[in-house]
Amino acid sequence: MPRSVNSVASRKRRKRILKETRGYFGARGNVWTVAKNTYEKGLQYAYRDRKNKKREFRALWIQRINAAVREYGWSYSKFIGALKVAGIELDRKVLADLAANNPLAFKAVVEKLAKI
Repeated sequence: MPRSVNSVASRKRRKRILKETRGYFGARGNVWTVAKNTYEKGLQYAYRDRKNKKREFRALWIQRINAAVREYGWSYSKFIGALKVAGIELDRKVLADLAANNPLAFKAVVEKLAKI
């Protein structure tokens, strides 16, 4: 009995990955084994960096908030602690956006905390 292989499915799988790696440097874009390894490693990097992106943005928001509250004589940690005590539930993303794009609104938040 002849050996049966599903060459249609194999070719489809290879073509899909070679299409994904089009434009990569050298053999990474057109040699099957190299392209497959590069593609899989790229997926690992993408998974890892989706997590790192959240971490980096949080750090950026904290830096922006810290820079903004220093103008009013506060430190970042005291500011965040005062927000918790006051029951103001604005997250760091919103606070950083207010500090950068709407300084009057941010000043109102800081003044509200100063009264407490």
